[in-house]
Amino acid sequence: MNTKYLDLLVEKYDSEEKVVTEIINLEAILNLPKGTEHFVSDLHGEYNAFQHVLRNGSGNVKEKIKDLFKEELSQKEVDEFATLVYYPEGKLEMVKLSFERSDQLYQWYADTIERIIKLVSFASSKYTRSKVRKALPKQFVYIIEELLYKKDELENKKEYYTEIIQRIISLGQAPKLISGMAYAIQNLVVDHLHVVGDIYDRGPDPDKIVDKLMTYHSVDIQWGNHDVLWIGAFAGSKVCLANIIRICARYNNLDIIEDVYGINLRPLLNLAEKYYGDNSAFRPKASKESNVSAEEILQITKIHQAISIIQFKLESAIIKRRADFHMKRRLLLEKINYYNNTIELNDITYQLENTCFATVNPENPGLLLKEEEEVLEKLLFAIQHSEKLARHMNFLMKKGSLYLPYNGNLLIHGCIPLNNDGTMKTMVIDGQEYAGKKLLDIFEYYLKAGFAHPETTDDLATDMIWYLWSGENSSLFGKKDMTTFERYFIKDKKTHKEEKNAYYKLREDENICRNILAEFDLNPDQGHIINGHTPVEEINGENPIKAKGKMIVIDGGFSKAYQSKTGIAGYTLLYNSYGMQLVAHKQFTSKEDVLQNGTDVLSVKRIVDRELRRKKVLETNVGEKILEQITDLKHLLEYRFVKN
Repeated sequence: MNTKYLDLLVEKYDSEEKVVTEIINLEAILNLPKGTEHFVSDLHGEYNAFQHVLRNGSGNVKEKIKDLFKEELSQKEVDEFATLVYYPEGKLEMVKLSFERSDQLYQWYADTIERIIKLVSFASSKYTRSKVRKALPKQFVYIIEELLYKKDELENKKEYYTEIIQRIISLGQAPKLISGMAYAIQNLVVDHLHVVGDIYDRGPDPDKIVDKLMTYHSVDIQWGNHDVLWIGAFAGSKVCLANIIRICARYNNLDIIEDVYGINLRPLLNLAEKYYGDNSAFRPKASKESNVSAEEILQITKIHQAISIIQFKLESAIIKRRADFHMKRRLLLEKINYYNNTIELNDITYQLENTCFATVNPENPGLLLKEEEEVLEKLLFAIQHSEKLARHMNFLMKKGSLYLPYNGNLLIHGCIPLNNDGTMKTMVIDGQEYAGKKLLDIFEYYLKAGFAHPETTDDLATDMIWYLWSGENSSLFGKKDMTTFERYFIKDKKTHKEEKNAYYKLREDENICRNILAEFDLNPDQGHIINGHTPVEEINGENPIKAKGKMIVIDGGFSKAYQSKTGIAGYTLLYNSYGMQLVAHKQFTSKEDVLQNGTDVLSVKRIVDRELRRKKVLETNVGEKILEQITDLKHLLEYRFVKN
């Protein structure tokens, strides 16, 4: 082994006894049941719904309460107790106001502390004491551990335990203790969280989601196409930058750009005010929550037009310089007859509506005005110097990847590009041909390269990030063409249709899914593909569990924009030592509704897969790392202690 590595190990384990103790500990952990994995996808800025799903563990909290207190609590009491665990501060405040006498509140605290201690014990039963200790509120660790591991049959200590609880209450610490244990339960019911893409765009609070993830105890992220846009903008891609502003304008979310990330849009607004007027196709999508004045709507409409035209011009430049992208058919600005406002697509001439081509030069349509170039430079400088955005993007890069093999399953946001016959679709990049896993690897290579050099723009890396957003062979887009232009300017909806990659039909086929799993070195007999990106239209009978359980699609519509199509408000997936369960969610209303009425947003649980025997830590990715640690420690024992 590497001598320097052994030297580092011996600093931590400086005696034979310490090494042996750690080996025994790690080997014992391998035989514990695997922790519960929680999968979410396509959050699209819907922070309130997301944080509720985290708090209730997709129903895991309430299930544990039911299992533990089935003989003791009514359904109403189960709901009340679950709500306390989800939102402890809010519920405690309501409880405090509900009692007229202090002795009633005192007794409620005593009963609740006893009950929540039992739930902490039950939720932590498959973890080591050291892991449980890390989940407990630091200021109460000693007290909770005393109560957690007490033995009721020992008469000698009954008064001791009673005194602890009484003093907690009399000293006014009961609310803090209960809240701390509630959050510990939320952490203990889920061992690891997977976010299978699309944190950003459409919804109002993607930044709050990232802030929450940054404090979560164990998480990974598979980038979605919308996440890659934001990463690309920070990495120096001007066209990605134009896209994120356009989408924020479209969904009336420019506050994210301006107020959350501190990007000054005044230069863009000045440009927009100069060249654009009102235009019905570019008015922001209305939402029930928005309270926007007519003046603000007009400003957003103008910004929306200005940034859209800039985006189309920037796309033209990339298409022309990247022959490997095979996107010449998308040089739409050059296909326009600017004298009669028509365009020819696939030998059909269409009349253009709601046009806004004031800054387009018919002789050179892709040419940016000097004013547009200056605005872009200012925007790019601002976005790359946003401290908060830098923190968020660095976190996404640290925790993220395009795909993840984890515990035998393949996690991917979009698709594996396929031909109609099920073979892996190939793409030539810089003279080299790629397909399947190698294609995704080269995409990820360029994305990381672009992010590592944000000072470089208009190079292959930044162009490739945009290709991930809209290219035919992109694993994140998965369609032939992105018809943004057509949706704005052509009335005929046939031109709006985006032809999906063959993957989206073929993923119903078990053999195709088995081939994909094998391509990523996973066992086709045991593995699953866990997929987001395309909302499952359950309202129309679509099944999220496909290919005899080999494919599980968990985008069910967290985003409110999709819920009329899906009929639900998102899927989540739980995978514990007993198997997998898919959970469908009803629309989340508000925290206040949960507190007042004890309502929850769970709908239906479906068994995806049930293990014939409980899966152990030994059989997981964590288990692989522990085995490596054990091997290293045994080397340390042999070469630094036994031999000496």
